[in-house]
Amino acid sequence: MKRLRLKLAQYLDERKISRYALAKMTGIQYQIIDGYYKNKPLRYDVYNLSKIITALNCGVEDLFEIVEEDDP
Repeated sequence: MKRLRLKLAQYLDERKISRYALAKMTGIQYQIIDGYYKNKPLRYDVYNLSKIITALNCGVEDLFEIVEEDDP
């Protein structure tokens, strides 16, 4: 089964941007950024993702990838 995976942790780590700094840049609560960083959300909020992409000046393709996973 293919699954969409957020690569926010990799993106931020490569650029040495902290979750706290991203929260300040976007105005999104740290807990939400942390959940995205740990790739925990079951649903992604388009508004929040738009704010993240704008703040990081990147594209959707920079933050997401499709991975193959075994069926549970």
